[in-house]
Amino acid sequence: MSVNNIAYYKEHQAKYTAEAQKLHKQMISLSMLRLLVFVATGFGIYVTFQTWQIALGIAVVGIAVFLFLLSKYNTIKHVRLFNKALVSINEEEIEIASGNFHNRETGLKFQDPNHFYSLDIDLFGRGSFFQFIDRTTINEGQEKLADLLKANNTEGIVSRQKAIEELSEKPEWRQHYAANSSLIETETSAKHIVAWLKDYKSFLPKLMKWLPILFTVISVVLFGLTILEIISQDIVGYWLLVGLGFTGFYVKKVNQLSSGADKVKDTFRQYAVLLNLIENETFTSELLQEKQKQIQSEHKQASLIFKELSKGLDALDNRNNIISAIFSNGLFLSDIKNSYRIEKWIKAYGDKVEDWFQVVSFFDAYNSLGGFHFNHSEFVFPKITNKGSIVKATGLGHPLLNKTKRVDSDVTMENEQFFIVTGANMAGKSTFLRTLSLHIVMANVGLPVCAKTSEYTPVKLITSMRTTDSLTDDSSYFFSELTRLKYIVDAIQKEPYFIILDEILKGTNSTDKAIGSRKFVEKLVASNATGIIATHDLSLCEIEKELPQVKNYYFDAEIINDELHFDYTLKKGVCKNMNASFLLKKMEIV
Repeated sequence: MSVNNIAYYKEHQAKYTAEAQKLHKQMISLSMLRLLVFVATGFGIYVTFQTWQIALGIAVVGIAVFLFLLSKYNTIKHVRLFNKALVSINEEEIEIASGNFHNRETGLKFQDPNHFYSLDIDLFGRGSFFQFIDRTTINEGQEKLADLLKANNTEGIVSRQKAIEELSEKPEWRQHYAANSSLIETETSAKHIVAWLKDYKSFLPKLMKWLPILFTVISVVLFGLTILEIISQDIVGYWLLVGLGFTGFYVKKVNQLSSGADKVKDTFRQYAVLLNLIENETFTSELLQEKQKQIQSEHKQASLIFKELSKGLDALDNRNNIISAIFSNGLFLSDIKNSYRIEKWIKAYGDKVEDWFQVVSFFDAYNSLGGFHFNHSEFVFPKITNKGSIVKATGLGHPLLNKTKRVDSDVTMENEQFFIVTGANMAGKSTFLRTLSLHIVMANVGLPVCAKTSEYTPVKLITSMRTTDSLTDDSSYFFSELTRLKYIVDAIQKEPYFIILDEILKGTNSTDKAIGSRKFVEKLVASNATGIIATHDLSLCEIEKELPQVKNYYFDAEIINDELHFDYTLKKGVCKNMNASFLLKKMEIV
C-alpha cells in the first residue's frame, strides 16, 4: 500500500473519530435535557394539579417535547454509530497495510479440492489472497467474491477492469456502503428469504382489501355515537368481539406469516439502505450501469419498494403487544389489514427480490475489488490481447509479499509453450508458480496484477500442486494424484487451459516417476498445451532437446561461507546446485 493511501486512511480515521466524539457530547446534552423536561413536566403537573385543564396542557406539551428530544437523540445515536463504523473501517485498512490481516475471515469454506486451482494457490485459508482482499459486509457478498475468484471466466475482462477502476476512485462511497451495511445484523440469509417468498401461499381473499376499511369506519361511527350517548357502550364491546372473531378466524395463518416476517425484516431494512446507495450514485462504466438498471422499477426505486415492505413488517410486529393487539384487531382488523398489505407486496415484487439481492451482493463483492485497486495503485491492469504471448510481464511479483523484500521476475510465455522449472529446495519454484497462477486468476477477475507491465491473452487456469490422499474415499495419495492428472487431461481436450504442475507423481519411486513425468509432459505438449512444471528431476529437462515447445528455467542457490543464499531470480537453463544434503548436515539431522 502506498504512503498516500495510508495517509488517506489515517486522515479519515481522525475525521470520523472527531465527528463521533462531537456527536457523543450532543447525545449527553440531549439526555440531560430530556431529564430536565421530564422533571419540569412532573413539577408543573404537581403544581397545577387542582386546575386539570392547565395540568393536561403541561402534560401534552411536556410529552411532545420529550418525544421530540428522544427522536433527535436516536437520530444522532445512529449517525454516531455510522461514524464509529467508518472509524473501524479505516483502522482496519491501516492494520492490514502493516501486514496484520491473518485474524480476518479465511474463506476456507469456499475451498474446493475438485476445483481447477483453488486448493493449490493459497486462494483461501489463513494468509490467503481471499483473506487479504475481502472487505465484504454480507454473507452473500462474501460468497459472490469467492465465486468471482473461482470463476475461471475469460469473457468480459475489460468490462470488469473498468468497473473495478471506477469503484477504486470512490473510496468514500465504498466506505459508506460498508458502514451502513455493518450497522444492521441479520439472522436470515438472502437465499432463505428468496425461497420463502417463492414458496409463500396467500391466504386472504380480495375482500380483505376493503373489509378493514369498512370495519374502521363503523368503529369510528360507534365511538362517536357512544360519546354523544346515542347508543350504549355495550354495543362497542359487542362490536369489539365481532372484530376479534374475524381476526381469530385467520389467526393461525397470520401467526405463520408473522413468524416468517420477523426473521426477514432486518435483512430487508439493510438491503433497502444499500439499494438506496446504489440507486443514487452516478456510475459511468458499462457493467456498473447495467447492475444499476437491474434494480430500477417502472414506477419506484427498489429501495422505496423495500421500505414499503419493511413498514408492513414493522406494523405486523406491533401485534406482540397484547393490549394493543386486542383493541387494534377488535376495532380495526389490524392483523388482517397488515397481512393483506404484505401479501400484496409479495405478489407484486416477490419474483424480483432475487435480482435485487444479487445486485447488492455484486456491489458488496466489487467494493472489495475496487478497494484492492485503491490500496495497490502501483499494480497494473493487464493489457488484454487476442493473440501473441499468453503472459508477457515485467517485474512480476506475488501480491501478498512485502515489496521491499519481494524479488520480481520478467516472464514471457508464448501459446503452446511449456516451461520446465528446476531448482534447489526453498529457492522459489513454488512461489513463482503461485505468482504466475495469481496473475492469471487476478487478470481474469479484472484486477490489476503485481507487475510493472503486463500483456495477457485470456486463458483458463488448471493446476496440480497439492494433491492429498483421502481416508473418506479410501484413496491413496498416488491414486488421488493420478485422478487429478486425468482431470487435467480430460479438461484440455475440451478447451485450452494454462497448466501449472508442481513435482507430479510424488507417490512413486524415482525411476518410475521420471519415466511417468516425461511421458505426461510429452502428452501435454502433443496436445498443444501451455504451462509450467516444477521438478527436482533434472532428467526431465532433456525434453527441451527433442521438443522446441519446451524451455528450461531454474532458480539457483549458493553456499557462501557455509551459509545458504538464494537470489530468487528466474534464469534460463537447468539448475546445477541442490541443497538437501547441505541442509540435513547444517541442521545436524545427519
